[in-house]
Amino acid sequence: MKTLLIIDGENLKGKLKTVFEDAGKDKPIWNKYDFKGLFDRVLKGFNIDETVFYFARIKEHEKSKIKSRQLIEEQRQLKTHLEKQGFKVIMSGRVRGQMEESQGGKSVLIFREKGVDVKIAVDMVSLSCDKKVKEIILCSSDSDLQPAIKEAKDRGVSCVCLGFEVNPNKGISYTTNKTILIRNSEVLEFEKIDQHSKIY
Repeated sequence: MKTLLIIDGENLKGKLKTVFEDAGKDKPIWNKYDFKGLFDRVLKGFNIDETVFYFARIKEHEKSKIKSRQLIEEQRQLKTHLEKQGFKVIMSGRVRGQMEESQGGKSVLIFREKGVDVKIAVDMVSLSCDKKVKEIILCSSDSDLQPAIKEAKDRGVSCVCLGFEVNPNKGISYTTNKTILIRNSEVLEFEKIDQHSKIY
């Protein structure tokens, strides 16, 4: 049985972006960020057998083809970058654009992710039931995953919450066996892969 690190990709990107913005910096260039360096640092001492990123596929929107194509290309580059760093990437669900009214009364196109949390929850429960994991480290602040955490724990799987110093999710922390918080300084430290670093 293995120790599995599960990462909600868009959720992670949102947290990293917030840390960078709070520090007065532009958001990271995702296909240059040293994700492996960050997780190696904060999870030192854990023997992780596999790390899986979950993302929803971005669907081209008729009213915003240029923006959609840009997002699709960014996602493609990020997927390639993560796989070069040794991570598994699962694409599940969809990112769909929908028109919503802004505070100023204008209609704006908002992209929303659907289905990733369901896929993560199903995988957590099925792997636990099949006794394929002994420990799950979950990097997500989605409270909808709490029932899946409980089911995994009920089947003897140790669950660790990997959260962030910025706005930690107390519900998930309460549900899991242990919580590890990533410090803002650690997020900023791995803004770019060092040119001498080895990519696995």
